[in-house]
Amino acid sequence: MIKSFDHLTIVVGDVTAAKAFFAVLGFKEAASVIIKGEVFEHYMGVPGIEAEHVTLVAEGASAHTEVQLLRYLRPTADPDPRIRDLSRIGMNHVCFAVEDIEAAVAAMRAAGYHTRNEIMDFRSRKLVFFDGPEGVTIELSQMA
Repeated sequence: MIKSFDHLTIVVGDVTAAKAFFAVLGFKEAASVIIKGEVFEHYMGVPGIEAEHVTLVAEGASAHTEVQLLRYLRPTADPDPRIRDLSRIGMNHVCFAVEDIEAAVAAMRAAGYHTRNEIMDFRSRKLVFFDGPEGVTIELSQMA
């Protein structure tokens, strides 16, 4: 039934900082629009919604991969104080496959981002976590 992964949407307070994070991983901005009105209120289930919607696309990825950023203008977005807690119920993290995890980690660190752990080997993969925009956990994976 499923053909492929399409996108992940992250609600952010700082679009510029989020774009900078994902740029290091090879994402480029493809579109930026304001969403609002009855159609989006109904679809999103958010009365009075008005939000900046930025689409980032992973350049060179073998399958089309998007990260969509939403910055709410109305209503005010509520922060999640437990967003980094991987033991909570709900969305845990997103993982992106990379060709060279050591090079990806080095690029992220050079840009000022820190890993949450050291690279580990698990089930024929090398894995590492980063704190992404707004504390969302981003994992990188390299098949061994």
